[in-house]
Amino acid sequence: MEQQFLPVSPKEVRSRGWQQPDFILVTGDAYVDHHSFGAAVIGRSLERAGYKVAVMAQPYWRDSRDFQVWPEPRLGFLVTAGNMDSMVSHYSVNKKRRKKDAYSPGGNPGHRPDRAVIVYTRLIREAFGDANVIVGGLEASLRRFAHYDYWSDRVHPSVLEECGADLLVFGMGERIIRQIAEQLNLGFSARQITWIPGTCFLTDAVSVPENASWIPGLSQIREDPEAFNTAFRIQYEEQDFCRGGTLCQKQQKGILIQNPPAPPLSREELDEVFSLPYTRAIHPSYEGQGGIPALEEVQNSVTSCRGCFGSCSFCAITFHQGRVVVSRSPGSILEEIRGLAQQEGFDGVISDIGGPTANFRNAACSKQMSEGSCRHRQCLYPEPCPNLEVDHSEYLKILRQARRVPGVRHVFVRSGIRYDYVLADRDKSFLKELCSHHVSGRLKVAPEHISPAVLELMQKPPVEVYEQFRQLYAKTNQKLGREQYLVPYLISSHPGSTLQHAIELALYLKRTGTRPEQVQDFYPVPGTLATAMYYTGRHPVTGETVYVARSQEEKQMQRALLQYDQPHNRALVRKALRKAGRDDLIGTGKGALVPPERPTSRRKR
Repeated sequence: MEQQFLPVSPKEVRSRGWQQPDFILVTGDAYVDHHSFGAAVIGRSLERAGYKVAVMAQPYWRDSRDFQVWPEPRLGFLVTAGNMDSMVSHYSVNKKRRKKDAYSPGGNPGHRPDRAVIVYTRLIREAFGDANVIVGGLEASLRRFAHYDYWSDRVHPSVLEECGADLLVFGMGERIIRQIAEQLNLGFSARQITWIPGTCFLTDAVSVPENASWIPGLSQIREDPEAFNTAFRIQYEEQDFCRGGTLCQKQQKGILIQNPPAPPLSREELDEVFSLPYTRAIHPSYEGQGGIPALEEVQNSVTSCRGCFGSCSFCAITFHQGRVVVSRSPGSILEEIRGLAQQEGFDGVISDIGGPTANFRNAACSKQMSEGSCRHRQCLYPEPCPNLEVDHSEYLKILRQARRVPGVRHVFVRSGIRYDYVLADRDKSFLKELCSHHVSGRLKVAPEHISPAVLELMQKPPVEVYEQFRQLYAKTNQKLGREQYLVPYLISSHPGSTLQHAIELALYLKRTGTRPEQVQDFYPVPGTLATAMYYTGRHPVTGETVYVARSQEEKQMQRALLQYDQPHNRALVRKALRKAGRDDLIGTGKGALVPPERPTSRRKR
């Protein structure tokens, strides 16, 4: 039987003979029935559990007219901003409106509101009053506590209080949402469901659980940066399913309770998520609207794992997916690849087999699963932990078997790899095979910076480790007779980075002949260690003062320095060098970064 999309309109609901769906899933993304889109995963997971699910994708948001035409769902509304925080979707780090939205038809912006979780929930309340409303996804997850909001430059209360929903799901929600659905189906209201791991709810002082640990509240962290960092540090340290406890924080009116984090899915559960009957396509209603660009990026890629024990300061994965890596079985991955190979129009290329970090397949060590991740110790920073279990064998086996699937010509690894993890592997066969078969000319890696002071704040390995990998990669490709390059990702203006540090990085790029195509200005999103540094000017764990580039001009200078060779950046680079007292780097000699200004010639009369 041909696979069906989930219904997306009242008409489609009626065509299935339903008087009402059990759930209406409201999302800020276009409806793409693919496992890379969170709304599809949650919808299909509930469908597998026997529930009737409809999708309300990118409804009109200036009033509640689109909501009022729907029947009230039997069990409730599920609300997500989509795969990204709506503010990140809409605004660049310079706080300018983006011209494209990869998760909307034709890549056109304007299909979702700013702060989508808040807007959608309020519209549901306007149309349906006290209907059950559960919010989740990345935007809700990262904003579950009182948090610093970069776009308004102030501390906001929990998004749960701001939006008025009944319950918030944080982290990866497939199992959690089915547990909630079961309780709703038994007759509990969403506000009564207060015990499920991986959820937050609001309560009053009388009803705070006895075992809950208090963290500084909204009014405290607004007034005192030290209190902000104390609250963040406790949140950060308690995001572990083995040892994480119940946390509570005063908001403007109520008290937010965060239950302990939910355990990650088992391999068998993760396999089930990826075996659900996705059509792997955009809904037909978008035909003729230019497609959904985000699907094009992942159409022929395969997700092999989730979670990351890299714990980079600027990355929100720790706060959302967690530090424990879980992976799909080789059989599940190969089954998906065989299905892709049989699809009409498949070009024979698997664009990626990866995840947050492509070459992570398992927990960092056995202790992570029984005792939890170390509270005050990282797995890879400042160097690999002695207990780290480094093993590429299963990943290599999957790559080899994928190459042999009939109809597959190439299998690439395009999501980033951790080069320090590669170097820590005593078996050096992974890099050789990667370069031989799975690099399409360029391999993405993320050194991010080279200054020891900045790398320490990023929780990234020293530049010497990157140099070792860079040389090994070049040597490996030379032996193979292949001309392949590294594509380094770099971040400018990260907390701790001064103009001098940016100049240090520019000189390194010049010395090594590296010309980065992509430079990312540091983007302070909720839920990261680096964002706490940006807001408070201090490290939340050590308490040390951290330099922060706050002016738009300095941020532009730091970014321009990392692409100093581009003609349109020269004037800004010269300005930065003079401001830093490095006029010696302006000239025509070998050591110069940019040439001097051309003298203005007087017009002859």
